[in-house]
Amino acid sequence: MTNENMTISRKMLEILVCPLTHASLIYDPEAQELISRAANLAFPIRDGIPIMLESEARPLNDE
Repeated sequence: MTNENMTISRKMLEILVCPLTHASLIYDPEAQELISRAANLAFPIRDGIPIMLESEARPLNDE
């Protein structure tokens, strides 16, 4: 199964929060990331598993 076919369930998205700010997350299915606007970080999803470590997150670009 490729990353494009992975999805995060709505229930999981309701449970997960940003580990730094405890704010809710936004799922980006194209990038396979969970976005924390409060922390300005994107947490990757690898093989369907959210990696909720600050060291694995990438900073969001101010676009």
